Amino acid sequence: MSKRLPKLKRDQAVEKALEKDLSAYLDADNLYPATFEFAPKSKIVNLRISQELFSAVKKVSTMRGIPYQRYIREALEQSLKKRRPRG
Repeated sequence: MSKRLPKLKRDQAVEKALEKDLSAYLDADNLYPATFEFAPKSKIVNLRISQELFSAVKKVSTMRGIPYQRYIREALEQSLKKRRPRG
């Protein structure tokens, strides 16, 4: 089990913490790549799905702490990455 990160209130405290070995705070089972949404969203998509699927999407997005629309975008992006031709 990994240690919990301390709450750091100032930039100087963060910089000082980053100078130390942080491996005690890492739990490999809980690591996942972070994505950042920089591209502007200019297209709107209307989609009909079942209430059960929508409830499942909202549940997972809530567990991850992100809005359900972002979760849907991430799912679409991951699906497309899996299908990209290699090389």
